[in-house]
Amino acid sequence: MKLTRHNGRAGKNGVYNPKHNDRRFDIENSEHIDADKANQNIYWDCYTGFSSAKIREHDKENDYSFEKIEQLYYFEHYADHIQAQNERNEKTRHTERNRTVTDLLTNNKTCPEESIYQIGTINESVSGEMLAKIATEFFDEMGEKFGTHVHILDWALHLDEGTPHIHERHVFDCKNNYGELCPQQEKALEELGVPLPNPDKKKGRNNNRKQTFDAECRKMLFRICEKQNLHLQMKPTYGGRGYLEKQDFIIEKQKDTISVQKDILSENEQTIEEQAKKIQKAENTLSQRVKVIEKQDKIIAEKNAAIMEKHSALEDVTMKLAEVETLVDEVAEQAYQKACEAVANTVRQETQKEDIKILDDYSRWLSAPERTADKKLRDYAVRRLGALKGKLIKSAKATRKILNRSGRKRGNPLRTGLQGEKQKQTVRTGSVWNAYARQQKRIWNFEAFAFLYGDGICFFYAHGRMRKLAADAACARRGGQRRRSLPCPIFRKEMA
Repeated sequence: MKLTRHNGRAGKNGVYNPKHNDRRFDIENSEHIDADKANQNIYWDCYTGFSSAKIREHDKENDYSFEKIEQLYYFEHYADHIQAQNERNEKTRHTERNRTVTDLLTNNKTCPEESIYQIGTINESVSGEMLAKIATEFFDEMGEKFGTHVHILDWALHLDEGTPHIHERHVFDCKNNYGELCPQQEKALEELGVPLPNPDKKKGRNNNRKQTFDAECRKMLFRICEKQNLHLQMKPTYGGRGYLEKQDFIIEKQKDTISVQKDILSENEQTIEEQAKKIQKAENTLSQRVKVIEKQDKIIAEKNAAIMEKHSALEDVTMKLAEVETLVDEVAEQAYQKACEAVANTVRQETQKEDIKILDDYSRWLSAPERTADKKLRDYAVRRLGALKGKLIKSAKATRKILNRSGRKRGNPLRTGLQGEKQKQTVRTGSVWNAYARQQKRIWNFEAFAFLYGDGICFFYAHGRMRKLAADAACARRGGQRRRSLPCPIFRKEMA
């Protein structure tokens, strides 16, 4: 595995912000951070010591961000220097050179330096616990050796990204010519006795004490890792990835993952392209089938329209047939009623003639000299029979008149045959059958009475008191014995 220690103060967006280190931002929107593992991170600062996300939640009063910690340290140690320098600027009338402590934190020469420590890569690395153990031992040894002029402000162990790593921030300071403590890297290393890599050459970008300091730190790290039985690549890498900016370094760590994801994405794109071709082919087939179905639907619609037309014509024919059947029924019914009327009239006339003949026969029978009954009584009975005969003749004439009037009111059935069920019911209600039934009831509503008289049976049409007198007379002749009588009302006016 490879040991990485990357240093820097500023990048493309200015000086590095410690908010990334102590996760003082919305990590839900960061793609390279696993929010579920953020609670496993460990934090340390020079004022409050160790902390974590859980400790922050339970002790919010003593929860200070790395940004606040660094501001507090700079105000505590470098505020006097800033105030004295500003006073000197006022004396020399160069107040435009005045600065604040915040200016020291945002200046890329006086702001804290940040180092990233990592052992291994995303594919293979040490555990977070091992990295924390190595780092704390290294920080203690660095403090013992360089602590007079190199001060560690804060560090954070991140376990929520691809590979466990540590962000550590420190400041180099020493006293200036006025005896004021101020942040200055090169002079602080000089006072620590750190030599140039090439003492014989002039100090410059490629020949400075910071290079010697970083080399010494690497030796310390390798020595500590050997104690943990870690076998690392000893040859250092200068330039390139080892000296990228902080954000670029974070991005570089994700390149391997991105490369794998690109390969997977390429395979997925190829699969998607093949599926797209299949889908296009299926869509073309579907489009053709849709056209066929639309054509079939059109044919079906035309056939349905033709069927509906035929069905409508069939309904018209059926309706006409129904009307014809109704007309036939009406005609047949009316014809049957006419026939019944003719038969009823004939029966009625014959019945009336028979009744009149019977009355005439009884009248002659009563008038015969051989009858032994009282003559006055026989004459009275003959007169009553004559009156009954007149009533029968009068009733027959009245019946014929009523039937003729009823026939004229109903009219011709051929003209009124298609007037619906109501007209049929009306015709049935006022038909000859009803008239015939009423007349029959009227004719047979008389009460016939029979009794023995002399040597034979005599039938009388009697009612009320007359019936009782005739019965009493017959009973007297039989010696007080009555015979069965048949009811038939008559002589209502005379006997009332």
